Amino acid sequence: MGTLTDLLNLAHTRARGLSLPYAGALTPAEANEVWQLAPGARLVDVRTRAEWDWVGRIPGAIEIEWMSYPGNKPNPGFTAQLKREVDPESLVMFVCRSGARSDMAARAALEAGYLEAFNVLEGFEGDKDASGHRNRIGGWRHAGLPWVQG
Repeated sequence: MGTLTDLLNLAHTRARGLSLPYAGALTPAEANEVWQLAPGARLVDVRTRAEWDWVGRIPGAIEIEWMSYPGNKPNPGFTAQLKREVDPESLVMFVCRSGARSDMAARAALEAGYLEAFNVLEGFEGDKDASGHRNRIGGWRHAGLPWVQG
C-alpha cells in the first residue's frame, strides 16, 4: 500500500474529515499494515468474550471488553486494563464488530492520555448487507486478514 507515514497521514486526514477527536481512522487492511510497520503498535479488540469465542479472534490482539456479555453493561475497568496492557506512548488501534464500540474506546483512550489512538472502521465483521447479515461487506474477516475461530 504505502509507507507508514502515508498510512498515518491518510488516517489523520480521514479522522479530521469525520470530525473525530482522536488521531485517526483506518480501514482493516490499513490497520493491519500499520500494525506490521509501526514498532510497538498495539491492536486492542474491544468485543465481548462471547464474540471472541464464537465469532473469531485476531491473533496477537489485546482483548479488553468495552461492554460485558451477558448484560451489555460498560466495563468500568476498561481504562485501567488498557493502561496495564498498553503504554500510553504507543500507537494503539481499536477494533470491535462494526466500528462503533471501538470509536468509543478510542475516545476514552484519548481522554486517558493516549494521543495516538485510532479506530478501525468496519470492525471485525463489517456492515450489514441488505439481508441484515454481516461478513459480506467490509470488515477485518471479509478483507482476508489474520483471524482464528474461537
